[in-house]
Amino acid sequence: MLSSRDIVLRAYQQGLMVPAFNIPYLPMMEPVIRAVIDENCAAFVMVARPEWVKFESKSPTAIAEEFDKWDDPDHVRLHLDHVPVIDEDGLQVDYVPIFQEAIDVGFHSVMIDASRLDLDGNIAATRQIVEMAHEAGIACEAELGAVLGHEAGPLPDYEELFRSGTGFTDVAQAERFVRETDCDWLSVAIGSVHGAISGAAKSQKKVEARLNLERLERLRDATGIPLVLHGGSGVKQDAVLAAIQRGIAKVNVATEIRQAYEGALAAGDVTSAQQAVYDRTRWIIRDYYHLTDSAERLMASDGLGPDDITA
Repeated sequence: MLSSRDIVLRAYQQGLMVPAFNIPYLPMMEPVIRAVIDENCAAFVMVARPEWVKFESKSPTAIAEEFDKWDDPDHVRLHLDHVPVIDEDGLQVDYVPIFQEAIDVGFHSVMIDASRLDLDGNIAATRQIVEMAHEAGIACEAELGAVLGHEAGPLPDYEELFRSGTGFTDVAQAERFVRETDCDWLSVAIGSVHGAISGAAKSQKKVEARLNLERLERLRDATGIPLVLHGGSGVKQDAVLAAIQRGIAKVNVATEIRQAYEGALAAGDVTSAQQAVYDRTRWIIRDYYHLTDSAERLMASDGLGPDDITA
């Protein structure tokens, strides 16, 4: 079975990307995977710590058990998304046992988010989890910069945020960060925002974000590794498609499918909510990201290593 590391590297080298779908409610797992299979897409299914703290995904173990019921190695891999060192409420997290749990139950890759620390602290915490992941034979994603949205309270004015570049990933810091941590993929802040996860705001439509493509190109050249876009829901389509040609090889999608599930559930039942998730996931893959049949290029175990693939 091709590793998550090699799948993302193939995407990076071919100007494609791997969509990664968050599962805040366990019944979302089956329709997401079914949609991925029906679109013949290469994708990740994932859970972030806020989704078992603030929603109903329960735990990494519960997600892994649900994933195993529907797993299709020709199309999907299981990823541990955002496990923060300092969470969105400003609290210290006992994060190492969470990574150990994920490794023990078979996650194919993990993500450490130490972006709320200073640069030296982020490097140290990230390096610790990278070494842990690599010892287990799996890839580790990290984050540098501030992709806002998960914090309580209103988001700063988006136009001012974008104009000022507040929280955007620093290019020189990114070069040092990748060199000193040996992370496999880097989540960068270039204009996207996370969907709100607290209070009434979690049901509101996200701001339509755009991306600083010039900074993205500089980050790609400085780091030389696949880059990740968090807060993928709601980004202008032309911007995200251009970003995929400039080093973004994985895009996280959460709000689009979570709100589809919650809205349909409020008006009906779990079955109708699952159908809404299925339909929305297929639309995202097919019409928004144009990734139908990407599994043929990214998942095939044809004997080629990533170094044998050219863009």
